[in-house]
Amino acid sequence: MHLKHPLKRVLAVTIMATLLPLSALAQSYPSKPIKMIVPFPAGGTTDIVARLVAQKMSESMGQAVTVDNRGGAGGNIGADLLAKSPADGYTIMMHNLSFPLAAVAQGLANRLPFNVDTDFAGVSIAIYVPFIWTASPSVPAKDLRELATLLKNNPNLQYNYGSTGPGSTMHVLGEAYKKDANVNMTHIPFKGAAPLKQEMLAGRLQVGGDQLSSSLAELKAGTLKALATTASKRIAGLPDIPTVKELGFPNLELEGWNGVFAPAKTPKDIIDRLNKEVVAAVRHPDVAKRLADLGAEAVGSSPAAQDAILRKQMDQFRGTIREMKID
Repeated sequence: MHLKHPLKRVLAVTIMATLLPLSALAQSYPSKPIKMIVPFPAGGTTDIVARLVAQKMSESMGQAVTVDNRGGAGGNIGADLLAKSPADGYTIMMHNLSFPLAAVAQGLANRLPFNVDTDFAGVSIAIYVPFIWTASPSVPAKDLRELATLLKNNPNLQYNYGSTGPGSTMHVLGEAYKKDANVNMTHIPFKGAAPLKQEMLAGRLQVGGDQLSSSLAELKAGTLKALATTASKRIAGLPDIPTVKELGFPNLELEGWNGVFAPAKTPKDIIDRLNKEVVAAVRHPDVAKRLADLGAEAVGSSPAAQDAILRKQMDQFRGTIREMKID
């Protein structure tokens, strides 16, 4: 009997010592600058949203939140960097709907350097923003259905479509469209939406696509044309853009989003703090207005909702990616 009480005290002290570092870490967080990885070059939707959110987080957290652009491999280079970062809340990532598709594509090809199921923790869906198929004004088709007719009637027409990398959203959708429409186009990968758009504006690339914010100004100016949106309904501010489902391509329907992730095993207290900051940032009146001007809807979801949309879209397109051997 005399041994039980001392043993209990030793056990309690041991448990407290084990938990103390995480508790102290969370209570003092943040005590140094935070890096937000953007797995695409500057200038695209993900980069724009990340910089808006990072600025507000810097103001409210009392520490600089800096954006680190790491483009390539449909966003998987930046994602791999996050997966291998310490789980302390000082390295986070803003990604988009390319994440589930590129992860599935490279995973099926045995080229994925991380495990989507175990290496990441969702923080918050920051925004919803439609994905838009775009084309150079020189393309004589007003939508995806007319593009299919054009390519079928002119088999010698050499059209290229661009994406933000192997397995990215536009790569997967482009190959699915070729199959469903029974047409041919050559895939040209880029490191991000900004260089892809420049090639389209220069007339060297016929077809492409990205989230609306990246090309809204050009669409309004008429220097790019919209062929379709992958959203489930037409865009309020651009009601003339048809949905892929309306045009006869229901398999291309895909909701667009941008969201924040942290490394797996990041303490819950820190995830909760990051979630609070991201939600406050995107819902700030100034940021929400700026996002609306870019065609995006401020969200600010729970961590669970961010995890859920990632896995839902992986499941949605896994069969298509496997069938077409997209990698």
